[in-house]
Amino acid sequence: MAQLLSRLSNLSHRNHSLIRLFSSSRTTNPYLLLAWNAEVTASGEYIGDVLLFDAAKEDMLTVKGKTVPQELLDGYGFGASHGWVFYCDHHDRSVCISEIFNPLASKSDPKMVPMPPLTALKTCQNQVFWNVAMSSSPPPDDQEDQRWVVAIKFLGRQLSLCSPRRDLRWTNILTPLDFTENSTLMYSKRDQRFYLPAPGGHHLFSYDLNFKKDMAPNFHNLQFRDLPELPQSEWELLNLCCRTEYLVESVSTGEHFLVKWYGQSYTNGRLGYRTKRFMVFREVETTQGRYMCYTEDIGDICIFLSKSETFCVEASSCPGLQPNSIYYTGKDFGIYDLTTGTSRSFRPFPSAPASLATLFWLPPFSI
Repeated sequence: MAQLLSRLSNLSHRNHSLIRLFSSSRTTNPYLLLAWNAEVTASGEYIGDVLLFDAAKEDMLTVKGKTVPQELLDGYGFGASHGWVFYCDHHDRSVCISEIFNPLASKSDPKMVPMPPLTALKTCQNQVFWNVAMSSSPPPDDQEDQRWVVAIKFLGRQLSLCSPRRDLRWTNILTPLDFTENSTLMYSKRDQRFYLPAPGGHHLFSYDLNFKKDMAPNFHNLQFRDLPELPQSEWELLNLCCRTEYLVESVSTGEHFLVKWYGQSYTNGRLGYRTKRFMVFREVETTQGRYMCYTEDIGDICIFLSKSETFCVEASSCPGLQPNSIYYTGKDFGIYDLTTGTSRSFRPFPSAPASLATLFWLPPFSI
């Protein structure tokens, strides 16, 4: 009996330790990366602050005292995925990704993952980036055998893929036809494939993780149902808008949504865009096949669109987020309510940069 009580006591102690471990875990809200700076110290290190916009609180957050690696000082950011920001070196065109903008990451020793220098196909350019995607966050150092693929889509037809820590060079692929030049890349964890929606969203091209064996994409034809009932004049106006298609996956449910973003141009001293509306189509499996059905109800989900890889967040997991909404930055900066079909621009902040076109939404971080 004494031995049994001793074992129960030890088990209870371990359970309390486990409870304390879980209760001490932290999760952030989604953030928009606005800006960062760095100043050299007497020791020669560069220390800087990171300026973020908290989507749930709709307020600014400054993370102070971050050590800035030299690779970031020598390069420029061009994309983000899973909260990791991509940088390209000005001189040798090598790429690295960093978690430095994660508020919960180490301030003195941010993780960096180097990648090979970029090269261009003969008929393509690789100076202007469109967006990036990753199959996952970088695996821990003790799990380097885990499959991890990074993809970069350039303006034009070039798609470059790499398995970091394994590959010495990028694999460059010529995407089909010219109409994929501004297609937005995403990775589906459910399907384990990279997707490129064609303009209009009626077709998808996809590449699996074994891209070296087969560079030819799979072709997917999308059929649409339940289009919104709009006056003919409204459809004519939408046809005049600038439109971008995004494919996004809900990690919690595995659902796919196709988002069409319509922007109207205007001139006020310079050319600008304001959001006209969004349309969201939910992928639905039926006995007749797979369809994209128009919806104004995505439930508790929020969709985040920017130059980073698109992602979804459950609003209930981050109090303050508005469910059934799209948070966006690019043509302008705000939130779109799918229930009412209305946009609300976020108020300007004195310390925010003047241009919001190339800013990145960062998904919630946790430790």
